[in-house]
Amino acid sequence: MDEATSRQSQPLALISPPDVSQFERGDISFIIVAGVLVLFMVPGLGFLYAGLARRKSALSLIWAVSGANAVTIFQWFFWGYSLAFSSSATNGYIGNLRNFGLRKVLADPSPGSPLIPELLYSFFQMEFACVTAGILMGGFAERGRLWPAMVLTFLWITLVYCPVACWAWSTNGWAFKWGVLDFAGGGPVEIGSGVGGLALAWVLGRRGQDELRNFRPHNVSLVNLGTFVLWFGWLGFNGGSAFGANLRAIMAIWNSMLAASFGGMTWVLLDFRLERRWSMVGFCSGTIAGLVAATPSSGFIPAWASVIVGILSGGLCNFSTKLKFLMGIDDALDLFAEHAIGGIVGLICNGLFASTDVIALDGVNTAVAGGWVDKNWKQLYKQLAYIVAVVSYTFVVTAALAKVVDLVGLRLRMTPEEERLGMDEVEVGEFANDYIEIRRDFMDGMRPFDSSELPTVAGDRHGIADVDEESRDPSEGRATEEKVEPDAEGGRTTFTS
Repeated sequence: MDEATSRQSQPLALISPPDVSQFERGDISFIIVAGVLVLFMVPGLGFLYAGLARRKSALSLIWAVSGANAVTIFQWFFWGYSLAFSSSATNGYIGNLRNFGLRKVLADPSPGSPLIPELLYSFFQMEFACVTAGILMGGFAERGRLWPAMVLTFLWITLVYCPVACWAWSTNGWAFKWGVLDFAGGGPVEIGSGVGGLALAWVLGRRGQDELRNFRPHNVSLVNLGTFVLWFGWLGFNGGSAFGANLRAIMAIWNSMLAASFGGMTWVLLDFRLERRWSMVGFCSGTIAGLVAATPSSGFIPAWASVIVGILSGGLCNFSTKLKFLMGIDDALDLFAEHAIGGIVGLICNGLFASTDVIALDGVNTAVAGGWVDKNWKQLYKQLAYIVAVVSYTFVVTAALAKVVDLVGLRLRMTPEEERLGMDEVEVGEFANDYIEIRRDFMDGMRPFDSSELPTVAGDRHGIADVDEESRDPSEGRATEEKVEPDAEGGRTTFTS
């Protein structure tokens, strides 16, 4: 018997399966579903941004959000998770490469919670990073090129998001150990994307004056669709941050619902006092502002406090949309006003309203101090110091990264001519809506046509009529000829034959 045959005849050594008896299958199932819901926020962001932009740049924003999602998934697998959450890094500011390529990430209890395994935790946290990168893409709106945006996304997640996530959520992060309360990402997600978007808009510069004149969202239906897709996913975003199917997760979902609804109502009422119109964009903006403020606070505060959070975020974010004019920065999609200010509101409210009773509902964090409602007076200054640190670090590093990417030859900004044509035409070659609106009525502005030149049936994209006008029964009518003559007062009089 040769050596190969001998080896084949040896019984294979059995590999003992990992011990998962400490994890509840219900908790695992809940966080898997919550992570999938967070993924669904990515197309929601794309629809929201596309609706808010001009038609000629709508698809490019969907592309940017989708592309940033793919880049972030690779970055998180490559070293992002390790830089944010590696348990062996003790410097308090950024992780090491212990979990490079998801090495040693399997069935151990996660660094964020003993309720779920680390493999699941790494997936759930990856979706947070993907959504944050998607929000950041709003800083490129209508003037930033896509390939440099993807390069910048990889660098930004590495040098901005991962360190700030480490501060807030890693067991060795300085903010975590100091006792800062940030439930689902007021610092890494909301301030990170909002201040980062502001820094990007500052580096890119303002859009051309012609692009700023008479600007309006091109598709408010998409704005509403994107908002409610985001709201749906946000329940997984905030609810899943309790890391188990427990009462704290339900409280986080309730608080998210309350803050969103009161944020939307507050914003639309503030707009109504000026416009005397019930703005759909305003309602959607306020809803998102409430959800943003609920992100850091929903797992810490009682339900009554979320009503206050919604009203404060809806009002303050509304007024903050004017700050970009004072700063002279063309923050086209109001990332700073919506996300940064909303995140700051939620973090400050934690210092005021965080309750030990709410925090302990998960059955794990039973000894975490609350805020002022629990007479923990020092919590507010911890929250404020954390806000200042995240805002300062994010703006400086994001602006520096954008400058470096631009200077190495990748050219972040489109040329004025490219901007005039639109990002969809120049960068993508496809369009979200493949038609041009000339007037609100289809025939407005059309030249009179001769009866021998039948118009193409509306809706046909190949220049061939769907209906053969020449063979139609005369009783069905046919195209008419319009003759236009000036009247005595210089107006137009139309005769139809």
